[in-house]
Amino acid sequence: MTYINNIGLYFLMIKEMFRKPTKWSVMKGLILKDIDDLVIGSLGIVAFISFFVGGVITIQTALNITNPLIPRYLVGFATRQSVILEFAPTFTSIIMAGKVGSFITSSIGTMRVTEQIDALEVMGINSLNYLVFPKTVAMMLYPFAIAIGMFLGILGGMAACVYGGYTTLEDYITGVQMDFDGFHMTYSFLKTFVFAFILATIPSFHGYYMKGGALEVGKASTTSFVWTSVVIILLNYILTDMLLG
Repeated sequence: MTYINNIGLYFLMIKEMFRKPTKWSVMKGLILKDIDDLVIGSLGIVAFISFFVGGVITIQTALNITNPLIPRYLVGFATRQSVILEFAPTFTSIIMAGKVGSFITSSIGTMRVTEQIDALEVMGINSLNYLVFPKTVAMMLYPFAIAIGMFLGILGGMAACVYGGYTTLEDYITGVQMDFDGFHMTYSFLKTFVFAFILATIPSFHGYYMKGGALEVGKASTTSFVWTSVVIILLNYILTDMLLG
């Protein structure tokens, strides 16, 4: 029953988030700070993971193509499909659930413990709009980080191909360009926008409604990571079935 209550409370939080907005002069600063903390601050780890995951996909694909009748350009094709369809939007988002999600939960949870949220409410400020809305808006720029991740993933695969000697640069590029379907990019970015909303709101929910002291802030961060990851995986299945099925 607790889970059902929490689901209802989550949707009520989203509704309340848009009510009684904070004035724009204040909100603008909050959004820019959250863009810096959540998106720009994540570019380094997104780039690092994407480059080397792309390389690993390429190596694994090349090593498993043992039949001489299978063309070598399929290495580039498989790398492109894997990176664009799943690894960049989904795999990276699950990692971001740990980095971004824990940061959001701990920062809002600390404000709850130190009664800063109560102070905002006393001053007549809608604390959900003040705290959660800027993070949601900031995370709408998250697909730009994923776009960089897609590029670096394919680049990492190319580097692994060339320097590892698994196939020629020409074959790899041919595979990357072969049978490209533009809707796959639309599908990936639609998923990423949904994941961005989840990454902003579920950790905020666990931070905002937590009870207890400093120890419970750590527990709330762990819980938010677990549930954010679970929801991302479930939505990934649903969206894939709806859009590609």
